[in-house]
Amino acid sequence: MTVWHGRSGKKHTGGQIIIARKKRKYELGRQPIHVKIGKEHKFSLRTKGGGEKIRAMSVEFANVLDPSTKKVQKTKILDVLENPANPQLVRSKIITKGAIIKTEVGKARITSRPTQHGIVNAIIVEEKK
Repeated sequence: MTVWHGRSGKKHTGGQIIIARKKRKYELGRQPIHVKIGKEHKFSLRTKGGGEKIRAMSVEFANVLDPSTKKVQKTKILDVLENPANPQLVRSKIITKGAIIKTEVGKARITSRPTQHGIVNAIIVEEKK
């Protein structure tokens, strides 16, 4: 099923709007991709203007920044611990921006968008005492 990002035929009050034109190709969207933990799988898309967008389907590693030492290291993702966007994403082990993941170096919060960038960047979460 196609996703359309154009204006709907309804007003916010519930009244009908008569749209004076058809749908346009640039108003098309895509189904969301849920990035899982697993063997690396990525693909690229051509965007409007001829650019390229790399999308991740599954990821195995994350680039984790340690804010105290300012060092970045590539570490294995072990688990998804929490996600403020939706608790269902934690049960499904889906990685999104803002999710807290468990890595080999500790807990980290995702700062990149894996479905847009094709890579997982994260920052270590300091435990509050």
